[in-house]
Amino acid sequence: MSFKLKCNLCETEAGYLTAFRGKTYYHCHNCQSVFMDPAGHLTCDAEKIRYDQHNNDMNDPGYQKFVKPLVEKVKTECNQNDKGLDYGAGPGPVAAVLLEESGYKKIKKYDPFYWPDHGVLQEKYNFIICCEVIEHFRSPSKNFSFLRSLLLPGGSLYCMTVLYDESIDFNSWYYKNDPTHVFFYHRKTLELIKRHFNFKDLLIENRLICLKL
Repeated sequence: MSFKLKCNLCETEAGYLTAFRGKTYYHCHNCQSVFMDPAGHLTCDAEKIRYDQHNNDMNDPGYQKFVKPLVEKVKTECNQNDKGLDYGAGPGPVAAVLLEESGYKKIKKYDPFYWPDHGVLQEKYNFIICCEVIEHFRSPSKNFSFLRSLLLPGGSLYCMTVLYDESIDFNSWYYKNDPTHVFFYHRKTLELIKRHFNFKDLLIENRLICLKL
C-alpha cells in the first residue's frame, strides 16, 4: 500500500487517510478532497448491481422531497424553453420527471447504465443536473471538464452531494459506506473547480451546489 497518491482532481500528491472494508482513502491537502484508491473501485458489473439496489421510485414522496431543492432551484433560475440534461439520471430520473411535469419539456437524460444515448452528449445545454452523481466520478477533472463543455454561455451546472468537512469523522461517516462513492468534496474542492474550469459563480446551499458560467 502506498501512503501517497496523486489527487484525481487537482493532481497534487495526497496523503493516506484511512482504510475501510478493504478500500483505501486519501486526503488531498491542496483541494481538501477525499478519494478512494482506484484499486478499490468496483467493476462495471458490480457497480451496476449496486445501482439496481437503490430505491429510486419516482412516485415515492420521500424521494421527490429529497430532490426538491434541486428542482426548485432550476425552476427559479431557468425558463421552460431552456434545454436541460439530467446527467447520471439513474433508473429513476425523478428530478427530470418533476421538471417535465412543471413544463420543462426540453430535458434529455443520460446515464451509462440506464440511459446510454451518447447522442445527447453531442448537444449543448442551458443547464445540467447531477443529482447524487459527482461522488461517483472516478476522474473528476475529466468529468467536470466534459460537463463544462456541454454548457451554453450563461449555463448552469446543478449538483447534489454531501460535502466533507473537518468536523466529520471519516471512519464513521455514513456517506463513504456506499462502495460506489469514490470522491468526496470539500468547499475548497468546489472553489478550486470553479476557478480551474472558469465558472463565474459558485453557490453552496447544504448539499445543493450551483456552478454558473
